[in-house]
Amino acid sequence: MRETDNLQLILLNIGRSSHDGDWNWKGINSPFARLYYVIEGCARVDLPQGVQTLRPGSLYLIPPFTQHSYACDGLFSHFYIHIYETPSSPRHLLEECHFPVEIPANPLDFSLINRLLEINPDRELLQYDPGLYDNQPTLLRNIATEAQQAEYAALETRGILAQLLSRFLRYATPKAEVNDKRIANVLRHIRKHIDQPLRISQLAAICHLSDDHFIRLFKKEMDCTPIAYINQKKIERAQLMLLVENVPVKDIAYRLSFDNISYFNRVFKQITRFTPTQYCERLYGQ
Repeated sequence: MRETDNLQLILLNIGRSSHDGDWNWKGINSPFARLYYVIEGCARVDLPQGVQTLRPGSLYLIPPFTQHSYACDGLFSHFYIHIYETPSSPRHLLEECHFPVEIPANPLDFSLINRLLEINPDRELLQYDPGLYDNQPTLLRNIATEAQQAEYAALETRGILAQLLSRFLRYATPKAEVNDKRIANVLRHIRKHIDQPLRISQLAAICHLSDDHFIRLFKKEMDCTPIAYINQKKIERAQLMLLVENVPVKDIAYRLSFDNISYFNRVFKQITRFTPTQYCERLYGQ
């Protein structure tokens, strides 16, 4: 079975919107991906890698946790699709690969998007300002709406999302370019067992190497230590869990095998620039 067979994609929003110089938002960084199909006009997206112009004839993808801003000074009409991968998904494809921002659209894409909108008529945004919809309560409502969807529509929805994302996946590359197969095996193990204690000796044994040799090889391949990589992935999972689970921060820490809550808080702030409490306050819009 391919890892992509286990993708758990959720449609949060889909709709068509038209703007006239009023699609201007700054400092967006969401836990879900955005897919756009432009009908008429153009707009700009300021991304870490540069400015991308959105225009008719292409599909556009902005992965989750990507800092960006929008700007438009004229007519801009487009379809938008918000896609979320659940924290329990065995693989987080949208976070693990470098995707092209733009690919050529084809007539089938337009048909698929229209069909997706037809079977999900209640998923349009009520407000276009990300500050009003990009928060924890709205995310939970959207996930709950998806869970109540008829089984046939849910299956078709996931199929269309997978088909649209496959168009980008064709040109995607792994974020971690690994040449050594032993380290690639370790990365798969870390991803699969990110909620468990992950010790250097355990990972080194997968490679049939001593601890010191494994650490040197890992750092050569990944440009960071195994502990730094594990902490990064655990905190990314913690961010997703904080979004969808109404449980205390300490429970999230323990479920990710942080025995020391102070250490979890310190690592969380080091990676996100916020304490877990501050991060939760931002999610709830407080």
